[in-house]
Amino acid sequence: MRLTALRQKNSLILHDADSLSDASGTHQLSHPIESELFSADYWRREGLVVGEAPGRGSSLFLQATPTQQWVLRPYRRGGLMAKLSEKRYWWTGAERTRAFQELRLTAALFEKGLPVPAPVACCVTRYGMTYEAALLTVRIPGARALASLLAAGEADDALLRQVGTMIKRFHEAGLDHVDLNARNILIDPSATPWLIDLDRCRLREPGKWQSNNLKRLSRSVAKFSAPSRVATVMDCIHAGYHQDYAPR
Repeated sequence: MRLTALRQKNSLILHDADSLSDASGTHQLSHPIESELFSADYWRREGLVVGEAPGRGSSLFLQATPTQQWVLRPYRRGGLMAKLSEKRYWWTGAERTRAFQELRLTAALFEKGLPVPAPVACCVTRYGMTYEAALLTVRIPGARALASLLAAGEADDALLRQVGTMIKRFHEAGLDHVDLNARNILIDPSATPWLIDLDRCRLREPGKWQSNNLKRLSRSVAKFSAPSRVATVMDCIHAGYHQDYAPR
């Protein structure tokens, strides 16, 4: 993975040169490093939007190449700050933007062999002392959110133990996932769990944050599981978390 930064007018783009080189040979992407690639309007005009994810920011699924889909996720605020500005953030330097930090973190974890989506690029567009940003990653084919599986009663004990083992792998790598919830854990058709949405996450030394991550996940599980099933779900996740595993 070769992360390269470039400037285009008032935009700064950090991208994986290999991913965009592969995509540039298709008819869809004649100009693969232009800032318009981070605009939902561009993909809609091209007729390449194939789906949309729920949640703040409305991530779009894109048919980037004949064989690969991407996810376009704009950065959006939540809570009280959204009332002031839904999509603008204070500018304090490119490397301190949420998009640059998330892309670099995702790339570092991806290169360690951890199950995160392959990063493609991010774009930060500056407006004086503020900026807007968006992120592109490779979509995991056929993946469903753990939340969806829990709600449908399709998450068995063996899968939940795998989820716990996956979380442990990330914690061993030092990842503090500040929004660890059932929507941010995806399960692919081979029943392999993946972790997504690393916005505001960081690498840390072991500490209380690890148990806080699991407590946050427990609150999320309670929203999507039948009340009689919540304790069992978390028991299975904890069992997978605490069992010995061989790092991949």
